[in-house]
Amino acid sequence: MEIEALDKYFGYTEKGSSLETEIRAGVATFLTMAYILVVNPAMLSLAGIPFDDALFATAIAAFVGCMVMGLWANMPFALAPGMGLNAFFVFGVVFTMGATWQLALAAVFVEGIIFLIISLPQVGWRSALLDSIPKDLKIATGAGIGMFLAIIGLREMGWVIDHPATLVSIGPTGSFWYTDGHMHGALIAMMALLAIAIMMARGIKGAIIYGVLGASILGWITNAYDPWLDNGAGLGTDGWVCIPDGNGGYVDPSCIYASAPALGDIFGFVGMPTESMGAFAGALGDIGDNLETFVLVMIAFLFVDIFDTAGTLYSVGRQAGYVDEESDTLEGADEAFMADAAATIVGAAVGTSTTTTYIESAAGIEEGGKTGLTAVTVGILMLSGLFLAGLFKAIPQYAAACALVAIGAMMMRQAADIDWANKEMALPAFLTIVMMPFTYSIAIGIAWGVLSYVLIKIGMQKFDEVSKVMYGLAAFLLMYYIGPGDGNTFQWIFGLF
Repeated sequence: MEIEALDKYFGYTEKGSSLETEIRAGVATFLTMAYILVVNPAMLSLAGIPFDDALFATAIAAFVGCMVMGLWANMPFALAPGMGLNAFFVFGVVFTMGATWQLALAAVFVEGIIFLIISLPQVGWRSALLDSIPKDLKIATGAGIGMFLAIIGLREMGWVIDHPATLVSIGPTGSFWYTDGHMHGALIAMMALLAIAIMMARGIKGAIIYGVLGASILGWITNAYDPWLDNGAGLGTDGWVCIPDGNGGYVDPSCIYASAPALGDIFGFVGMPTESMGAFAGALGDIGDNLETFVLVMIAFLFVDIFDTAGTLYSVGRQAGYVDEESDTLEGADEAFMADAAATIVGAAVGTSTTTTYIESAAGIEEGGKTGLTAVTVGILMLSGLFLAGLFKAIPQYAAACALVAIGAMMMRQAADIDWANKEMALPAFLTIVMMPFTYSIAIGIAWGVLSYVLIKIGMQKFDEVSKVMYGLAAFLLMYYIGPGDGNTFQWIFGLF
């Protein structure tokens, strides 16, 4: 009777699936995206959010998002805090804009509420917005985020460093194994990245999480140096600087190396967040003193989330066959958008950046998953992160970083679907992709893709080929990046009051 009730609720038999297939598909999706339980806390901890708090928030946000997607939207898409969006949270908002992580969480919370409202079927603005964005720009957004993740990952792996003449360069190619017996994390990370690629090519599910765990174990065994140093800002300084000074110390005193967790520390409940839960409320209470910063940060999150979520959901929807090829519209878009909006609100309340649909959902779809039971399975499995805090905390940054590069490579495959022969679209799509890694900002990449597209259409006098939404976005972006004073138009307006 219970199985019949499940079938009646999800309708998997009617859609050509089965209970076993749906659960297997959920496990396959979980294995391909379980890395987020490692990578997201590691990323957010750079901004100051305690690792354990971020791990709890990651698992809970993923659980809520998957449950809403599965039980309400009845779609096989899994959700979790988004890669790219967490990078924007840390590097774009906290490091570059100078906002506190508490204020950033408050901005995510408010934009989640706004997204929930505009995603309501009675409103439908978010679906209308998705349909108004040119197909190639949506595809280019996903590819650009892939490149952005790759450069972050390569830097954390120790293979890309800053250079005063060329901006970036490869890390010093000296010894990978120092005389005191410690291996270097950069070598381990590259070995893990290649291993992930081989496993993926062989069709092994969970290749990324296996590669991350393998790199961690090797790093623990050799007490490998971690090239991603903590110098107070969470940023590496000089590349591979973990060099013994001959006196029992290191040239750079901030040098750290990997160590395995004690067996008793691996298992156990991570515990409720100590600092991040409800931190957004305090920031909301201080908005009066930081109104300009808050509004600018919230606008930035709204702007990035619109394109990132739309691009990702559109991409995974295309792979799953949920996009009508003739109308280029996504089936069930309103429900799917509401699922990630609800998860974003919950995630921000407990301490993580924006939650979104995962491109890795395609792994479960390839296994035959066709209904929301696949997403529900992923959500339940995501709760495992709550009981393995010691293990996740001990994973070195370079081990988690190789996952970013692998994910970036997978996201770049979307670029093949762009119509590069269309000269009116080639430059906007190209700028969308390359400006993200070159400026270290997803927002800037999207902005100049939209602006160049609209301006080229205006220059071609094809005014009717640009939707009102795109004209509105272009006008908004011009105000965001250009102003009559020293700042942008919004800052100038705030300055009048």
